Amino acid sequence: MACAGSPLQLRLLLLVLSSCAVAAAADAFRCATPPDEGPTIRILHAFGPCSPLRESARFDSWEDTVMDLMTRDESRLAYLASLATAGRSFVPVASGRQLLQIPNYVVRASVGTPAQPMLIALDTSNDAAWVPCTTCAGCPSASPSFDPSRSTTYRPLPCGAPQCGQVPNPSCPAGATSCSFNLTYGASSLQAGLAQDSLALASDVVQSYTFGCLQKVTGNSIPPQGLLGLGRGTLSFLSQTKGLYAATFSYCLPSFKSLNFSGTLRLGPVGQPKNMKTTPLLSSPRRSSLYYVNMIGIRVGRRVLDIPPSAFTFDAATGAGTIIDSGTMFTRLVAPAYAALRDEFRRRVKAAGPVTSLGGFDTCYNGAVTPPAITLMFTGMNVTLPPDNILIHSTAGSITCLAMAGAPDNVNSVLNVVANMQQQNHRVLFDVPNARIGFAREACTTV
Repeated sequence: MACAGSPLQLRLLLLVLSSCAVAAAADAFRCATPPDEGPTIRILHAFGPCSPLRESARFDSWEDTVMDLMTRDESRLAYLASLATAGRSFVPVASGRQLLQIPNYVVRASVGTPAQPMLIALDTSNDAAWVPCTTCAGCPSASPSFDPSRSTTYRPLPCGAPQCGQVPNPSCPAGATSCSFNLTYGASSLQAGLAQDSLALASDVVQSYTFGCLQKVTGNSIPPQGLLGLGRGTLSFLSQTKGLYAATFSYCLPSFKSLNFSGTLRLGPVGQPKNMKTTPLLSSPRRSSLYYVNMIGIRVGRRVLDIPPSAFTFDAATGAGTIIDSGTMFTRLVAPAYAALRDEFRRRVKAAGPVTSLGGFDTCYNGAVTPPAITLMFTGMNVTLPPDNILIHSTAGSITCLAMAGAPDNVNSVLNVVANMQQQNHRVLFDVPNARIGFAREACTTV
């Protein structure tokens, strides 16, 4: 049975869209998810079949979809390059639709009193939090917005508030009674009023949470219902909830095929894995929000690739090195590292036939591929990627690509980004007090 309104010849990206051959009643049952409760918050992928935002964008072909994803990554990487500077809660994580330069995973949250539900995008490389407000000019009209007039706990912050000096580009023009700020996010620019209100995640309510109430947006690169910054800056979620969660969190991101909020964001040190391997967390004064780690090599099968150490060297002055990022979709490696990986991958799968390209992917094949194991090597730990984290392919299996690419030839050419596709179905720990990041396999995808 084909879904109503869908052309029979439409090819769907297996990692992005679910099969249309399921009746509406069955789809509703499969997409049903448990409520956020206790210390668990469900994660849904932005492009997943059960995302409430999924219907707002459709593509005519799998190739169009992949091209769109790569375009989003280009903007995301440009955004990363522009960055300058103990309880527990389990929050279900899922996918949110139409996310550009922002995390591709969202959580259910509520803002205000009484609570106004929203889907908030997660961003490990950003500090600020914001939501679209009802008076916002240029905010996505199809997405729910926050109405400050309906909240009894909403409070604009005055120009003299300490937080006003902690936001980027604060503004307090003559005659203004409250603080606002301006920010460039990917291809968008935004203006927001600085405010405080209650923020609820699962069963936890954070009182007087500081965020931006969007007033004006230019461009379409912001998440439709808001963003939660999980970076390390002064106004990030980690900093504002340090007394509650001790600046510690982990997540398990489900694959693009997941039909529900099967991933989780685990907040606080309680309940985190005890025996996972970790690598030291590095800091850059110029890019203080980013989670830098020391990648030392890449192994394909049993062979450690011949990559110059300079390709991975962390340099706080230039921003060079390797980061773990939740918002970039496909891992990007600096030129010498990617060339070595690509060439060895091609050599190992030579029998698959001639190499083709698709958009930013230059290692694609017509048909199925059995990939070699790829291991990312860090100080103190190795992360071996399963096939689902290495390949993307069409539903019919007609095209298969290596789901990694070279860093763009711009200011971001010195930055390696370990992206969310390569993190999927891993528990990734961000332990700021102990300056470490950990990886452990965890199956959090349900289909």
